[in-house]
Amino acid sequence: MTCVTAQTSPPPGTAPSGARHRVSARIAGIAESATLAVDAKAKALKAAGRPVIGFGAGEPDFPTPQAIVEAAVAACTDPANHRYTPAGGLPVLREAIAAKTARDSGYQVSPAQVLVTNGGKQAVYEAFAAILDPGDELLLPAPYWTTYPEAARLAGGVAVEVFAGLEQGYKVTVDQLEAARTPRTKALLFCSPSNPTGAVYSPEEVRAIGHWALEHGVWVISDEIYEHLVYDGVRAASMPVEVPELADTCIVVNGVAKTYAMTGWRVGWLIGPPDVVKGAANLQSHLSSNVANVSQRAAVQALTGDLTAVAAMREAFDRRRTTMVRMLDAIEGVRCPLPQGAFYAYPSVEDLIGKTLRGTEITSSAVLAELILSEAEVAVVPGEAFGPSGFLRLSYALADADLVTGVERIQALLAEVR
Repeated sequence: MTCVTAQTSPPPGTAPSGARHRVSARIAGIAESATLAVDAKAKALKAAGRPVIGFGAGEPDFPTPQAIVEAAVAACTDPANHRYTPAGGLPVLREAIAAKTARDSGYQVSPAQVLVTNGGKQAVYEAFAAILDPGDELLLPAPYWTTYPEAARLAGGVAVEVFAGLEQGYKVTVDQLEAARTPRTKALLFCSPSNPTGAVYSPEEVRAIGHWALEHGVWVISDEIYEHLVYDGVRAASMPVEVPELADTCIVVNGVAKTYAMTGWRVGWLIGPPDVVKGAANLQSHLSSNVANVSQRAAVQALTGDLTAVAAMREAFDRRRTTMVRMLDAIEGVRCPLPQGAFYAYPSVEDLIGKTLRGTEITSSAVLAELILSEAEVAVVPGEAFGPSGFLRLSYALADADLVTGVERIQALLAEVR
């Protein structure tokens, strides 16, 4: 007779003693996108009937221009778009990106230097993955877009924050970068116009940073996705245009999402030296293959059409920008510089830290953001998502009336701070 010993199963959701974790440490260590989390929470509250106004998402509130939509509709009927296409992008789109880059920034590249990606995020990750080895350091000016450090870590790199506060206009200096440089420094992430601050580096500042990177053999990943969203006559200077000698160690990332109100279409790209583009394309061939062909065809129309709709959107953003900053700057304890690009305001609330609001001590900007959501039903993103505490990010890519109502609610609530 065979004797069977009863086995005791571990409680549901727990691993047996000595067993490996179910989710890898690499993936478990990724922080959730704070901006998307805030936006999702605001939308959930609105769906539940709460009158929440959301300043969280970096997404134009305009529909995609009609000509672009019509190009996509036509593409749906062409059987050629129902099949796999080259992983690196449709040749016609790569050609359009090269032509658009020359037109808009003056950077002359060949279509072979272009890789079409599933949105700007994939371009950022693949740029990091193509050049960073485990332990390589990426200098990351802060405040920074929340995805940058997570993408760098996934690629095996180490993000090294270099903070520039309000007094510096949220722009790092060459001296700061040099102080942060070590023998392990491989690359610099450079974003101008900036998400989250709206800061725009002058051509002179871009050149100074570019020459520093060239002198020390530091790669530059230049995120130019907000290039068309600049105000007050400011120009968004492209790093490899200002410092042409840097082209062999520079990767430009961009996309159609912000300029053409195409966030959901998921078309981005990276431009770089041929060996880097080939390596990133090899990665993409295993990771996701080609971007959806209908979206690529829509992007061709966006990039080859005129910029009339873009100009109209920029005019609206400019109007909202000045309104939001004026209203925020009128709040005692809040200091909000006027952004020169993108569609974000980044006020400092450092003077409110340590004070009390409706019985709760404001110990951080994260606590303040929670209070603004719960007490005023307005969603903002705390500075902790982008670097140090003490700041809030508010997108002004929403309807004028909602913008005014939302900031009025914040004004009324923060008037109670003691």
